Amino acid sequence: MPLVLAVAAISVLVAVQARSLADREIAELERQMIAAKRDELENYISLARTAILEDYGRALPDDEDAKRRVMQTLAAMIYGQDGYFFVYDYDGTNLVAPRQTDLINRNWIDLVDAEGTPIVSELIRIARSGTGYHSFLWRKPSTGETARMVAYVIGLQDWQWAIGTGIFIDDVLDTVAAARAETETRVQRTFLWIAAITLSALLLVFLSGLILNIRERRLADAKLKALTQRIFDTQEEERGRVARELHDSISQILVGVRYALELARRRMRAGDTRAEANLDAGIDALGGAIQEVRRISRDLRPGVLDDLGLGPALQSLMEEFGARTGIETDFETVVFRNRLDQEAKIALYRIAQEALTNIERHAGASRVSLRVFGHKAGATLRIEDDGRGMAASEETDSARAQGLGLRNMQERVERLDGTLRILSSRTGTVIEAQVPLSHMLPPESGSGNAPRNGETRERKRA
Repeated sequence: MPLVLAVAAISVLVAVQARSLADREIAELERQMIAAKRDELENYISLARTAILEDYGRALPDDEDAKRRVMQTLAAMIYGQDGYFFVYDYDGTNLVAPRQTDLINRNWIDLVDAEGTPIVSELIRIARSGTGYHSFLWRKPSTGETARMVAYVIGLQDWQWAIGTGIFIDDVLDTVAAARAETETRVQRTFLWIAAITLSALLLVFLSGLILNIRERRLADAKLKALTQRIFDTQEEERGRVARELHDSISQILVGVRYALELARRRMRAGDTRAEANLDAGIDALGGAIQEVRRISRDLRPGVLDDLGLGPALQSLMEEFGARTGIETDFETVVFRNRLDQEAKIALYRIAQEALTNIERHAGASRVSLRVFGHKAGATLRIEDDGRGMAASEETDSARAQGLGLRNMQERVERLDGTLRILSSRTGTVIEAQVPLSHMLPPESGSGNAPRNGETRERKRA
């Protein structure tokens, strides 16, 4: 639509400018041709005046012989197919009309043309004032058709005569009409060219948009397939991890409990006093199995995240990480008091969990720090280690799993409209995830959710 409107505006502007320029050119052409016709009329009148000068210059106002000789001279002066000289006295009576003799000796003072323009009376008025031009419709002697005439008259004041001649300007009008028709044809041709260019441009835009849409759709489909595959890989990896946890820990512990209980049962039947010790060992092993189930459940979905919020959940995650790996940990947080929405808390927790997993498997770090805090722009989670960095880690066989973890982090942050920054070198890696302010919940009145001046901080070093 913008392209169509722009082209329509350009078309109208071009048409207006073309017509305006053509009208000026045609008007100038008409003016020049009429001026040439008038110059021609003045030359004819000059010839007539020269022809009658001797008779008119010596005659008195009542010299009838001189008047007759002048009328004969003028009647004989005809030119072209329709050119002649006419004479009217100031009363309106025609005295000379060699090619329209039906007008002679008749009074035409009230004659008007088909448009109502006075003819003879206006000619006489011009002659009385000296000289001038008059345009009107007149019958052509050669064809009998009515056409536009331009007449030039002068006055012989001594005899009270109006002498003039006229030229039909239908050829001028035809030329002007042809020029106007040619202009209209050029304007229409221009419109056709503009329409053709517009249609071509619209077709090109349509095809380009279609190609881009198809390309973008294919890219989106490819990304969707890749994302789906990553989801499947993640699910399979998580299922494999849970299966290994169940097999390597829970299953073995439960097998040990079973053996301890069976041994206790046999000893009890035999009256052996050591049966009680076997029962105690089985109970202790069963307690260990319960702890393992809780740990696996916490890894899948930490209950402390729902009950106490993000800060305690991350603190628990760091304590368990330090206890399991022996890596020195440093944890710092501003008390959020559950001001983050649920989606943001889960995303930041999973990012921290994924980052710690990568550090444990690939970084070879001796110290890890985690800091989470809120600010005017939202909330930020920052994890830093002093390991060998990602460039060195990518040389290991587990580079694919590490890349999958980083992509998972990126996708979690993008779902929140946040940003993920990863800075890595041979001396360590910094991962910083920022969540926008839109995921911060408003504080409840009187609940003290938002920290004020002197806000409390929790810091834990293991």
